[in-house]
Amino acid sequence: MKKKRIINDSQTDPNKILPMTYLWAREHYKNGIANNWVPEEISMQQDVEQWRSPDFLTERERRLIIWNLGFFSTAESLTANNLVLAVYRHVTNPECRQYLLRQAYEEAVHTDTFIYCCDSLGLDPDEIFNMYNTIPSIAQKDAFVINLTKSIFDPNFSTQGKENIRRFVHDLIGYYVIMEGIFFYAGFAMMLALKRQNKMVGIGEQFEYIMRDESIHLAFGCDLINTIVKENPEVWTEDFQNEIVELIKKAVILEKKYAYDACPEGLLGINAQQFSDYVEYIADRRLERIDLPKVYYKENPFPWMSQSTDLNKEKNFFETRVTEYQSAGSLEWE
Repeated sequence: MKKKRIINDSQTDPNKILPMTYLWAREHYKNGIANNWVPEEISMQQDVEQWRSPDFLTERERRLIIWNLGFFSTAESLTANNLVLAVYRHVTNPECRQYLLRQAYEEAVHTDTFIYCCDSLGLDPDEIFNMYNTIPSIAQKDAFVINLTKSIFDPNFSTQGKENIRRFVHDLIGYYVIMEGIFFYAGFAMMLALKRQNKMVGIGEQFEYIMRDESIHLAFGCDLINTIVKENPEVWTEDFQNEIVELIKKAVILEKKYAYDACPEGLLGINAQQFSDYVEYIADRRLERIDLPKVYYKENPFPWMSQSTDLNKEKNFFETRVTEYQSAGSLEWE
């Protein structure tokens, strides 16, 4: 019998999920369920008071918060569109599709988070949701990913044939590794740095939840990419690997530019260079995850990022929660 494949498998019925072939997809689905949350479970009262206080936040901090809300609000929609309109169509394996449906739900929750934050703080939605047009470093990141993933949006695109499979892997790397795995992380670090100073804690907690979700998205995406490559080793040429490394290096430049633009003078005890070092540290981890060599060899300048998303150490994290996470130990947050 011909071995089942994750794409281009005409013998697999996408409506028949049992027996499963890719158990890692099922594991990511269960981890996603364990991370279930909605933004309204987190109180914004303290954030509202701090935002309305004329002296509590500096203008630099207010700008940083608005920029991150602006970037993430549209980035989440961009990732959801990639997922629902393109990736799901080409990955026909049923257990992978089950996870993709779960991820699509989480992207909707993330979009709802920014609606909740804007409504709570009384922000101008036109300003927040239009920053991908008005802020150059945000626009450049979004345009970079749109260009990277344009092939799979082509209604005539097919994953049949070596070149098309390679293009599909290329676009998946743009979506999962670059967008979700690199372009989100300077913003995560900035918002969690504010939370460590007891500023805008409600938004900070929501960013923690989003970061946990994104970590699972990234893990699924890398497993998907690695499985396609394993089943189609002819696409993973040295030239293609070098192309991917160069794309990730360009992405790092764009994310570092955003880090300096959004937080040019740093925060208390943290400077923009550290945010840039963190992006390079993260990029090396992403490269290793898809079996490519490290480029930057930076130490993690923010070891507390792991601690802030380690459920075992967040004793008070669930005081206002309806439910708790069921299993955290198996997840790798960065």
